[in-house]
Amino acid sequence: MRRLAWLAVALCSLPAGAGPAPRVVSLAPHLTEIAYAAGAGKALVGTVEYSDYPEAARSLPRVGDGWRVDFERVLALRPDVVLAWSSGTPRATIERLQALRLNVVEVPTYRLSDVPAALRKVGDLAGTRATAEPVAARFDADVRRLRQQHAGSRPVTVFVQIDDEPLFTVSGRHVISEVVELCGGRNVFADLPQIAPQIDAEAVLARDPQVILSTDDTIADPRAQWLRWPQLAAVRHGTIYAMPSDTVARASPRLVKGVESVCGALDDARRRLEPRKARP
Repeated sequence: MRRLAWLAVALCSLPAGAGPAPRVVSLAPHLTEIAYAAGAGKALVGTVEYSDYPEAARSLPRVGDGWRVDFERVLALRPDVVLAWSSGTPRATIERLQALRLNVVEVPTYRLSDVPAALRKVGDLAGTRATAEPVAARFDADVRRLRQQHAGSRPVTVFVQIDDEPLFTVSGRHVISEVVELCGGRNVFADLPQIAPQIDAEAVLARDPQVILSTDDTIADPRAQWLRWPQLAAVRHGTIYAMPSDTVARASPRLVKGVESVCGALDDARRRLEPRKARP
């Protein structure tokens, strides 16, 4: 097992295409996406539930989900590298895998800039940097373009709802919050210490966001949930939007589409929030 760990570390310094491809297990759906986008799809030998993009990911063996991992299944796959999500994979899971002498590589995805960094890191691990680099560069360019387009947008206050029962949101430490900021929004819960804190409706009422963005795709109509509180600015102005969770909530190359969706929603909200001019 020590030899395998050494091999995985050594591969980090190899040029693309040099040496055997490592066997990789991914512990998060977005890391699976990143591996495929970085040209390392053939190196993947296992992943977790909800890894459904690209289509090839659906056929990979499952070793658990984002919170519970079957360590025996992981060992049976003989991975050289286990990709863990720095802010999502439980610390106890990472420590247990390390105790089993597996080479765990933590991949942070707190910021938009972490996505191209992750693509390059996985590309280096798998010897596919030549494939990963243009994908990373394109992501950088797309984000830069969108940031410039919305640099002068009028600020609006935003509540991001990622789950409804119980009610969860994101703080300023989450990449979704940066997406909101890029589009000219201000996350009303950015100050909370947890990356994805549980809150209650009273907290939302107290902060009275102008816009509500729901990434919870289990809700048929996120607007209906909030209609019982007509005093909310987002309810009064009809500025409650369902966001595609796969592109907004997953820190993968597809997050560019998520940024476009959020910016489009906030642009629409600004039009709705604009005071109507009195008729002469």
